Amino acid sequence: MNCNRLQQAALRLLSFTERLKKLKSLQVRPGEEKMSAQANRAMALEDWEKRWTDGRIGFHQSQVHRMLERNLDKVLNGRSAVRFFFPLCGKAVDMKWLADMGHTVVGVEISEKGIRQFFEEQGLSYSEEPVSAIPGAKLYKSSDSKISLYQCDLYKFSSAIEGQFGGIWDRGSLVAINPCDRQKYANLIVCRYLLDTFLYNPELYEGPPFFVPDEDVKKLYGEACDVELLQSEDALTDRQKAWGLDFFVEKVHLLTLKAK
Repeated sequence: MNCNRLQQAALRLLSFTERLKKLKSLQVRPGEEKMSAQANRAMALEDWEKRWTDGRIGFHQSQVHRMLERNLDKVLNGRSAVRFFFPLCGKAVDMKWLADMGHTVVGVEISEKGIRQFFEEQGLSYSEEPVSAIPGAKLYKSSDSKISLYQCDLYKFSSAIEGQFGGIWDRGSLVAINPCDRQKYANLIVCRYLLDTFLYNPELYEGPPFFVPDEDVKKLYGEACDVELLQSEDALTDRQKAWGLDFFVEKVHLLTLKAK
């Protein structure tokens, strides 16, 4: 019995060691080579809307994200009543969680279904109105005005519409946008910023979510922000195994604007 336990422990250690070796090999390879399998991968807004229509939203989590819970104090930095921005927000329950703490939330999402489901599932009454600054866009706002969700193309949204924010929670946004659009995305979104990313072998899975190595985060944001890795953990589940992956690492970074 003891021998069996020792053998099982040794196998688990070997498996973990092999994952670490694979991760290190990806980290030291040139960024262009790493992204070659995904560089030209592109999804249209209609593709994301269809995912919502078809109910293919495996990216949604029914619980508050553990990375946000563990690191919220880092982005708050002692502040209260912070205005948070959620890019590509979906129906993230994190928005209600923050609003219940006294913060306000502004989100952007292309799917009307996702936005309506958020308010309905959270039991929130809301209003709906057009957005004059963005033709075709709509604003959905909770009756207490703590949560405002814009149904529109993220790249048509700007600070001219909602002003500045005190914090950003990016879970599933940078990893979802087309890799070729990352610099445009980074130029649009700069703030005290909690960023969630994934590491895996991009040659085995085309995404989304897309592979975002640490050096890409620094390349995108390093000029304007200090980048600090707060947490890294093995996040491999049966879902990622079904994609053909044998390792999947989730990381959260804190981005803070550099003093001018």
